[in-house]
Amino acid sequence: MRRVVITGMGTVNPIANSISDFDIALREGKPGGAMITSFDVTDSPVKIGCEVKGFDPESVMERKAARRTSRYIHLAVGAAREAVESSGLDIPAEGDKIGASIASGIGGMDMQQAAHEHYLERGIGRFSPFWTPGIIPNMAAGYVSMEFGTRGPLASSSTACAASSMAIGDAVMYIRAGLADGMLAGGSECGVTPVGVGGFHGIRACSTRNDDPAGASRPFDATRDGIVLGEASTVLVLEELEHAINRGANILAEVTGYGLSSDAHNVTEPDPTGENPARALRNAIADAGRTIDDIQYVNAHGTSTPIGDASETRVLKKVFGERAYDIPVSSTKSMTGHLLGATGATEAAICVLAIQGGYLPPTINLHHPDPDCDLDYIPNVMREQSIDVALSNGFGFGGHNASLVIERFKEQRDL
Repeated sequence: MRRVVITGMGTVNPIANSISDFDIALREGKPGGAMITSFDVTDSPVKIGCEVKGFDPESVMERKAARRTSRYIHLAVGAAREAVESSGLDIPAEGDKIGASIASGIGGMDMQQAAHEHYLERGIGRFSPFWTPGIIPNMAAGYVSMEFGTRGPLASSSTACAASSMAIGDAVMYIRAGLADGMLAGGSECGVTPVGVGGFHGIRACSTRNDDPAGASRPFDATRDGIVLGEASTVLVLEELEHAINRGANILAEVTGYGLSSDAHNVTEPDPTGENPARALRNAIADAGRTIDDIQYVNAHGTSTPIGDASETRVLKKVFGERAYDIPVSSTKSMTGHLLGATGATEAAICVLAIQGGYLPPTINLHHPDPDCDLDYIPNVMREQSIDVALSNGFGFGGHNASLVIERFKEQRDL
């Protein structure tokens, strides 16, 4: 089977606008929560979010293109540009065998909001021709392909919060199948808009801890009260192993396992038995040729919702049995907030940084033990620990479950 390695990464997220700064922020346990600045929250019951700070879209795109496109597209192009540059991949020279798989759960919510306001003011006959291509969830993938000249497979998952885990996993499958030698894979999302915040508040998913923005996202804590919406994009460069070696690429890590399952249970609530999401984890571990004893760290989905965090804890116990208590687990959404369709790719990059850096990122804001969440969640302070094999989980509304196994690269895998 063709092996798939990671040779580049890029990110724009609430706590860093580059991979190097992200590494520092994770080590420091930097919180991304703050009062929302992109719209007036005076009358909003939710006033907090995890917004990207200090990002100029015209630094990564031409001014005209930036003005005609959605913010989630801007972030995707920015993350992809860093990933491609760090990888050294010459896409124009071999674009027929290089593809892109960029996910988004919702797409251009900012342009949807603006178009609705425009419609109320001017009616149905005055829509911009850029509205439709600006909002659809596949257009981040489209723009990344156009910006960098990828002419291989072009795909976009729209599977809620599992979307960019699936975008990476699907890209791995394309490379394994020989459909591509390399893929730009990741996700992008900008949910911090009036409609986004209002919609998630409407299903009682959001934290209303408005007096403590930095401490509001508190996965696995007994006082957690919901997600803090965030915005981000993270893109990885994936390559077939021999392709990467032949061009002298710097190999960062290897994606060895991909597992999927469906809850077939509820629109928003996870499977209460835990059996269906557990199958995604087991499938990923088996696909990697590993056993539960090989997993040394889990980057949890850990959203900071009362039901979700307790459910994921049950899932981990179901998969790992008594060993679940010995495996370090963290939810980095405590720092980044919930990045929706960008979350899986961002957390995959975190696993790579942990493997390379010899540390495990913390779950910050974890001060009140919950009897239903009793695993080792690396509370508040990062842990210096060398690991070789990490598991990253992504669970989405509608019952979408996806897991990835990411490993330290070794020319000869020790199985």
